[in-house]
Amino acid sequence: MDAAFTSRHPRLRELLLTLKILSRNPSAVAGALIIGIMAFMGFSADLLAPFDPIRINLSERLNPPGWGHLFGTDEMGRDILSRVMHGARISLRIGFMVVAAAGMTGSFIGAAAGFLGGRIDNLIMRVMDVVLSFPPLVLAMALAAAMGPSLNNAIMAVAFVMVPKFARIVRGEALAVKEMPYIAAARVSGAKNFWIIFNHILPNCMNSVVVLATLTLGETILIAASLSFIGLGAQPPAPEWGAMISVGRKFVMDQWWYATFPGLFILFTVIGFNILGDALRDVLDPRIRR
Repeated sequence: MDAAFTSRHPRLRELLLTLKILSRNPSAVAGALIIGIMAFMGFSADLLAPFDPIRINLSERLNPPGWGHLFGTDEMGRDILSRVMHGARISLRIGFMVVAAAGMTGSFIGAAAGFLGGRIDNLIMRVMDVVLSFPPLVLAMALAAAMGPSLNNAIMAVAFVMVPKFARIVRGEALAVKEMPYIAAARVSGAKNFWIIFNHILPNCMNSVVVLATLTLGETILIAASLSFIGLGAQPPAPEWGAMISVGRKFVMDQWWYATFPGLFILFTVIGFNILGDALRDVLDPRIRR
């Protein structure tokens, strides 16, 4: 890209530099490759899956892995490979929707608390402390059970649980950013508090938010799969990984492939997000970069 163009756009230049550093980081490349494969497989499942994921064929029930069905079939004769591929779409959609909702909500709450301070800060953070006092999975289970078992309710429950993580991280960043000279200059010029939050506080907290979002994606997929495992998430016949493991555990002694393949895909997806998040933390932290 033209050097003169990037020199006029410092944020673009910073992004290109970050991508260049990430491309030289083996962990970042491995994590991005895993996530890319999962995303491609999930969002291309309609074209790539060899069978309809919900079509029942009792004549082929519980067949072991073979050329006809590479991952075997389930108790209804449905192709597990096709269901796993469609399940990738569901799990990634859950992860990105939860992180987007929790990230935006928590970031704004944390930025407002850190910037405004005083009683508002104290009230917001005490509420966040109450939410954080519960184990995330237990609280998500309680909320999902109260709202009723469905995929959308599970997404809302997990998003609510994840909000305090973003709020606490952004609040810490906001406490430091609001002491910068350009914040004082903005105040003197008559800028409103919400304008300062959106144009100065939040943009300077994005590095931490991006790293936390990447790490939270893996945890979100695990919690959502756990909710489906106990019947509070995706409902049959949706090909969701947690729900597949829940049914497959009944056959694990004789039909090992049923629960094994969905479990492996959860494992690889979470590992991919975790190692990519670690690499992003190393790159986006200016102290480590130097």
